Amino acid sequence: MANLNDFQFSQASLQDFQDCRRRFYLRYVEKLGWPAIETEPALLNEKLMQQGADFHRLVHQFFLGVSPKLLSQMVSGENLEVWWENFLTNLPATTTNQLFPERVLTTRLAGYGLLAKFDLIVLEDRDKFLIYDWKTSQKPGLHSWLMERLQTKVYPYVFAKTGHILLNGEEVDPENIKMIYWYASKPDEPVIFDYFQEKMDEDEGFIANIIEEIDSLMGLDDFPLTDDEKQCRYCIYRSLCNRGDKAGLIDQLEDVIHKDFEDTFDFDQIQEIEF
Repeated sequence: MANLNDFQFSQASLQDFQDCRRRFYLRYVEKLGWPAIETEPALLNEKLMQQGADFHRLVHQFFLGVSPKLLSQMVSGENLEVWWENFLTNLPATTTNQLFPERVLTTRLAGYGLLAKFDLIVLEDRDKFLIYDWKTSQKPGLHSWLMERLQTKVYPYVFAKTGHILLNGEEVDPENIKMIYWYASKPDEPVIFDYFQEKMDEDEGFIANIIEEIDSLMGLDDFPLTDDEKQCRYCIYRSLCNRGDKAGLIDQLEDVIHKDFEDTFDFDQIQEIEF
């Protein structure tokens, strides 16, 4: 059967395993494509995916120094126009800080690479670090729910372990890290998480346990299905697993399984780069 070889884990692949072991197996071990849509209506799904990607691209170019006036000329579509205006009028970070947009960092954990792609890292003051993640979901996620997401665990952990790469070798104190989810539709409602050594140690153990569990299952011909069948409504493999043949409605997505739009459609699936 297939194996992981030199696979690098990300928050998305780990979250897939947490949501459904079978989904992880089909997507990352067997690398199986499946001709099913994730949500209905399909055209709206595609439109929102594209708008989310466009917003991330605009913000990246902004922090690279491209003129906001020039970028604004490229904006079209009701959602994107609102998100972009919210961003410009509620700048979450200023260009006077030291900024690291769209950075990829990788560390090692439990024998595998662990990768994080950061939308923006801000060096605030001398040793305060803000990790920003742009979200285009229609409403902010609950603090209690986001706390349990693998992204909230993986991103600050990876930065604490590897941030020195961006800082000429200077080590990063976990106490100086904040993880910030910034919602383009609700710019005044960011969800913020402080980080500290005890949390880092806890996250390291939690993530390592997941990786070790995945590694222990690699001798099997398949992984078990989730017991939470709500997850299946928005999974492309649902018919393959005999969990229905119709996609869930996109306007029920966040209420049914409390997923961020970006998580569902894998905006962070990128080419893996190791420093």
